[in-house]
Amino acid sequence: MTAIVGVRYLISSGGFALATRLKHPGLYRGLEGQMRREIGWSLASAAIYGIPAGIVAWGWQAHGWTRIYSDWNALPLWYLPVSLFAYLLIHDTWFYWTHRWMHRPALFRLAHSVHHDSRPPTAWAAMSFHPLEAITGAVVIPALVFLIPIHVAMLGLVLALMTLMGVGNHMGWEMFPRALVHGPAGRWLITATHHERHHAAYRGNYGLYFRFWDKACGTDIGLGDFGGSLDAAHRRRKRAAAEG
Repeated sequence: MTAIVGVRYLISSGGFALATRLKHPGLYRGLEGQMRREIGWSLASAAIYGIPAGIVAWGWQAHGWTRIYSDWNALPLWYLPVSLFAYLLIHDTWFYWTHRWMHRPALFRLAHSVHHDSRPPTAWAAMSFHPLEAITGAVVIPALVFLIPIHVAMLGLVLALMTLMGVGNHMGWEMFPRALVHGPAGRWLITATHHERHHAAYRGNYGLYFRFWDKACGTDIGLGDFGGSLDAAHRRRKRAAAEG
C-alpha cells in the first residue's frame, strides 16, 4: 500500500507538474532544489499513509471488518452521493481543525513549517509534510470506513477528489474557469486561488474542499492572486538567461 500511495503521488503530481510546464513554461524554473525536497518529504509521507491504508485493505478483504461494500444493491442508490458528501464533509472538518491546530506557533515550528518551506508551493508539494502532520492526514479516511458504509466506487471517488484538490491547490496557478472560482460555487468551494492566499499570508483559509468552516469561524481571508508567483517566475527566467 505504501508503494501504491507513492506511485499515485508520483503520477498525479508528475501529471500536474507536466501540465504546469505546458500551461506556464518556466513557472518552476529555479525551484529544482525545493522540488527535490518536496518529493523526498512526500515519499516519506506515502510510507506513513500506506500503513492505515494497508490495514483497511487487509481488514476489508480478509476479515470484512470495514463498512466498505461492493454490491450496488446493498443500500439504496440515493445513499451513494450522500455517503460521498458525508466523507468529504467529515474529512474537510478534520482537515480544517488539524490544519488550524498546526498553525499554532509551537506546532508550526515543529512540523507544519516543512510544508510552508515550499515558497511558492509546486505540484510536488501536496504531500510534503513532516511525519507528525502526515499521521494526522493518514488516519481520517481509514477511520471512516470502519464507521460509515460506503461503496468501493464512492471511496475511490473520495480518494480521487482528495488527490485532485491536494495537488491542484498547490501547483501555482488556477485550473478551474474564472466563472466557477469567482461565481456562486466559488463562494463555497476551495480551489487553488483560495489556497494560494493561505500560503501567501500564512494564516486563514485552512479548509480543503469547502469554505464553510473558514466562513463560520471567521478565518476566510478571501481569494489570492497568482500575479506575484508569475512575476517571480519571469524574474527567475531572466536571471537564468543572463547567467547562461
